[in-house]
Amino acid sequence: MASTMIAAAASSSMVATAIRTTRCSALPCLPPRSSSRSFPIKHVSLSESHRFAPLQIRASSSEESSVDANEVFTDLKEKWDAVENKSTVILYGGGAIVFVWLSSIVIGAINSVPLLPKIMELVGLGYTGWFVYRYLLFKSSRKELATDIEALKKKIAGTE
Repeated sequence: MASTMIAAAASSSMVATAIRTTRCSALPCLPPRSSSRSFPIKHVSLSESHRFAPLQIRASSSEESSVDANEVFTDLKEKWDAVENKSTVILYGGGAIVFVWLSSIVIGAINSVPLLPKIMELVGLGYTGWFVYRYLLFKSSRKELATDIEALKKKIAGTE
């Protein structure tokens, strides 16, 4: 009985060793970890800390730069009260949240396809390069882009 248990333990340890060796042989083995000395700790002396003294920033209690939370909330409340169609704003906000959620699902599905994310990345880089060449590289095309943006702003605002 004891010899059977010893044989079973020996065979299980041999199987575990075989599994470990096959895992290690399938992939390249990593080198052993070096000691913690590979990242030495640098001690900063007092003279070194004084070199960076002009770069230190200190907080101040200036009245002009502080933002009051009550002021922000009252401003938001005034703007919300000025909105005429509150149901439309809520509907558009909810639609935007649903759109972001659905687009994250679609992007996750696209990322799960093996080659498609890299192709989409190349398409995006190509379009970015074209956009820079078409609208941002030359002064005349930048002016054209600015007029197109202004026309779009007027169209959205309804002033056109």
